[in-house]
Amino acid sequence: MTLALYRYRLPLTHPLLLGGRRLDERQGLLVHVAGQWGEIAPLPGFSRENLSDAEGESLTCLAALRRGEKIAPRLPSVQFGFDCARRRWPTRAAPLPEPYPLLRGTPEEWLASVGTRRGRALRKVKLKVARHPMADELASIQHICEHHPSLELVLDANCRWSRTQALAFCTQLEPGRIDYLEDPCADFADIAAVAEATGIAVALDELLTRRAPWHPIAQLKALVLKPTLLGSLAHSEALVTKARTLGLEVVASSSFESDLGLGLLARLAAEWAPGQAPGLDTRHWLASSLLDERHQPRPDFLTRLFYDECYRDDRHD
Repeated sequence: MTLALYRYRLPLTHPLLLGGRRLDERQGLLVHVAGQWGEIAPLPGFSRENLSDAEGESLTCLAALRRGEKIAPRLPSVQFGFDCARRRWPTRAAPLPEPYPLLRGTPEEWLASVGTRRGRALRKVKLKVARHPMADELASIQHICEHHPSLELVLDANCRWSRTQALAFCTQLEPGRIDYLEDPCADFADIAAVAEATGIAVALDELLTRRAPWHPIAQLKALVLKPTLLGSLAHSEALVTKARTLGLEVVASSSFESDLGLGLLARLAAEWAPGQAPGLDTRHWLASSLLDERHQPRPDFLTRLFYDECYRDDRHD
């Protein structure tokens, strides 16, 4: 059985600015273990490890598997990739609701994008806020609310505001029109203070990947899980269990993975939150598909880093 590692490079339709860095292409790794694939794709600006770190640990893990040894990756992206490649997947999963659109760009581009989707029975969109003048973002949100009265809005600030800035923004919103606001601040105490003062529902995302402390509050509505950044599937599943116990929504979310990685995330979302629309609307940033018509990785996008056809599968549960 095959044991292999490949590097991929995919062009983007347009550059991405992530964590102060410009990306013109998406790079990552694919690990293949006895017929199953996993993706290892640290996200620049958000992952604690870079691609070189992930590649080195992945090669070490594959060499250990070839020797018949157990592995325990330390890096989150490597944990996720190997867990997916060695997982016993359920044979069936419920169909997922369609992912809701993620709108990046300027407030004017939000309006244009929502306008072009008018005929698609759009129920929810996600807007990246805290990137442009507050007055411009608020004006565009108000315009969307007025002209699309049935549209739910998810806002994501990526921890960019201080408590004072978040309060100034949220006091201008209609709480009933905002499904939730992700990570308005970098500190949970500030998030809780803003939510309690304004009544805006909030969700946690980056705080979870940083494993920062948090506790349930009345306005906490959802946990947004980015498995590529969270690491082991056991850790993500523990958060799913905690969310269910607290009555919180679980939203599986992507980190600009390839279409192979997005497929893995969709399968996890179908297990963890079968009735919840996932946050997986990042495929359109990829200028090319990594997968062919048989849903296998295309060799022209891959560079082989490790290959062994004599691996004996001893996959764990």
